Formats: sequence, structure tokens, C-alpha cells
Amino acid sequence: MTSLERSWYQPFGWSWLLLPLSLVFALLSASRRLLFKTGVLKSHRVAAPVLVIGNISVGGTGKTPVTLWLCDYLRQQGWKPGIVSRGYGVKLQAPVLVDVQKDSPATVGDEPYLLASRSSCPVVVCPNRVAAAQFLLAHSDCNIIVSDDGLQHYALARDIEIILLDGSRGLGNGLLLPAGPLREGVWRLTQADLVMSNSVKSPLTPFTFELQPQSARALLNEQQHLAAGTAVTLVSGIGNPRRFTRSAAQMGYHSTASHFFADHYAFQAEDFADVAGPLLMTEKDAVKCRSFAKSDWFYLPVSARLPQAAQDVLAAKLTQLWSRYGL
Repeated sequence: MTSLERSWYQPFGWSWLLLPLSLVFALLSASRRLLFKTGVLKSHRVAAPVLVIGNISVGGTGKTPVTLWLCDYLRQQGWKPGIVSRGYGVKLQAPVLVDVQKDSPATVGDEPYLLASRSSCPVVVCPNRVAAAQFLLAHSDCNIIVSDDGLQHYALARDIEIILLDGSRGLGNGLLLPAGPLREGVWRLTQADLVMSNSVKSPLTPFTFELQPQSARALLNEQQHLAAGTAVTLVSGIGNPRRFTRSAAQMGYHSTASHFFADHYAFQAEDFADVAGPLLMTEKDAVKCRSFAKSDWFYLPVSARLPQAAQDVLAAKLTQLWSRYGL
């Protein structure tokens, strides 16, 4: 975590000096929303329901595990889900359907690659979410689209919005970027269909979902598990490494050292030259390191579980969509 990010979660951090820039950000953000609301900028509706899952704050909230849970849930309800994603840091001009046998995290992004590997759903990557959704419908049999981290991409019209919060960190100082961690104001929570916090209850939502870590698995051999009680070196390049640290401790792994990199960090073999094993990393990091991993490198799988009350809200919304789209 950078010094700026740490300042966001302190009562009187130095990031308050950036408040004038946050006011500019607020003005630009409000102007953009107004342009979409008045029709100057167009929101495009595609020929299938769109479910958006995202954050109003910067940093990890457990979005990837919830997206994987959601895809499984949709299949259980009779839907055929597909996923669209921006693909953080990749240089794509046209939509790409992720092929885990041919593509890599470097070419399509770490999160889309992981989602394609774990979800068994078609995943399309493109900065243009509308183009990605149209491409997905044209090249798969999906009948509902899950937009990964697309809350602020208003060009793609949506039918359901799910916002995730970090229950332990909350919304920090409550300021917009760059003085605070917020992409949009707290008011945005009232417009979503479902708002949930991870693991720790939040006064901002009645729903709390669980993030459940599992026994660590070797990068080079999925059948090899790491025994609880093992001393490990933690490595991560995610938005909220503290949550990873807590999950590792919850599974009984003892951290002797930690190496935390920026979110979406593009790992190279040389980054580990002076790092002693056994290593424990997140699953999102593991997909970027498997090609040069060693036998004592492990990752920690994490799954999400939504409370029944939140599932009931989601089920009601989906029933309405099934009828609206004539499915």
C-alpha cells in the first residue's frame, strides 16, 4: 500500500491536501453522469440482461470471488452467464474472447484470465464494455452478461447493480479521489440493487458476505497442499493485502516475511531472487507466476458465500429479468 493509500484511512492524513483536486474530480464525474442522464452521451442496451458488479472505492473488496460465486449461482438458476471485463493494463483495441490455452495474464489481464480459468464461462476483454458485450453475445450462447468492475462504465446499460464494500476498511475518509479512496460518493450506494460488505458488518449495508479461504495449493501441482502451521513468506500484488494476510492466518499459516507489490503488478522471475520459500500468494497473483514458479510456491484459494437474504433479493431481480427478456 502506498503512502497515499495509507493516508486515505487515517483521520487526518496528508491526502486532505489534495482536496482541491478531488473537487475537480467531483465536477467532472457529475458532469459525465449528467451527460448520460440527459442523453448527450448514450447508454447502449444489448440483447441480454446485464448485471454489473463493482466498487465505489479503490482497492480490493472480494469482487473476483463474488463474481465466481455469481456465475455458479446463475447457472444453478438456469441462466447461461458470460463475463465482460476491461482487462487492467492490457493493450487491446478490439474485443478478445479469452482462451486460457493460448492467452496469458499479460495479454488479457490477470483477473479476466483467472475468471476464464475458474468460471467455465466465456470471458471477453475490451476497454469498450458495449463492444465486449455485443461480441460476447455474438460468439457464445450466453443469455446474461456479468460486467466485472464496470460500475462507472455508464455507456453499457445495466439491469442489476451489485456494489461491494470492504467491511474492515470502510470508505476511509469519505473523500473522492485523489484525496480519498472513492470513485463516486456514498450517495451512489442508494442506487444499487444490492450492496454488501465483506466479512465484517458495515452500517452502510444490511448484507455481509463471507470470504472463505481454503488450504493452500502448489502452483505446479494442484493436488499438493500446504500443511497448516507452516511458516511462509507472503507475496501479493492486490488492492488489499491486509485481507490476504488475515486469510493466511485464518488457515494457520505463519508469516515470517511479506513482500507486497502494487495492485495488478506484473511479476517477473527476478522479483523473487532474494525471496525465501515456501511462498504463499493469492490466486490472482499465481496465474501470473506459474510459468516460472518453483515447487515450494503456493497460492491461497478464496471462495465467497452470500447470505440467504442477499440471495433472495438477487433471485427476485432475476425472476423479473427472465420475464422481461422473454427467456
